[in-house]
Amino acid sequence: MSLESQFMLLMKFVIPIYLLAFVLYAVRAFKGPTIADIILAVDCLSFDVAAFMAILAVYFRSVYLVSGAMVLALWGYLLDIYVAKHIAEGEVGA
Repeated sequence: MSLESQFMLLMKFVIPIYLLAFVLYAVRAFKGPTIADIILAVDCLSFDVAAFMAILAVYFRSVYLVSGAMVLALWGYLLDIYVAKHIAEGEVGA
């Protein structure tokens, strides 16, 4: 069994798990009872999409997917910083 066929077999199990996680995060992001739940759902969604893009970048050997994943992960991190600053100090901005 070649490495590519093993990767495709693994992706058959990973893709449904990622899709289920995306749906659950989206539901929590739209229906979250508190602001913290919504922020956590968006944060988890962005990091999961970034990880999935990194996995696809390895498979497709694409540099562009890696750069997109890095930008998305940094966006999620920036969102965390702004929310933490808003909660701690009551303001958002530089």
